[in-house]
Amino acid sequence: MYTIVSNASGTRSMQISDENLDTIEKYSLFRNLVDSNGIVDDSVLEKLRLNARALVESTNASDKALLDLSFEVLYHPNMKPTALHNLILLYTEKKG
Repeated sequence: MYTIVSNASGTRSMQISDENLDTIEKYSLFRNLVDSNGIVDDSVLEKLRLNARALVESTNASDKALLDLSFEVLYHPNMKPTALHNLILLYTEKKG
């Protein structure tokens, strides 16, 4: 289990499991997510959520790991652009 900071002031955090990171890798959720400018903002977060939602709909919600990722991470109340940026850094470090 890993902890990532969710906001700029560092007062909020989220727990990320190895299973969450494996699911991100399995579905290549970070591939072509961030534009060439490298900025992670609300539009990038929304794009990730829409991609995950489309995957859930196309798999008829049969992949528990994808549903868990969606509920535990992507739609977590603390998931903000800062949290996504830190999640990408964690993923790169662990799965690189």
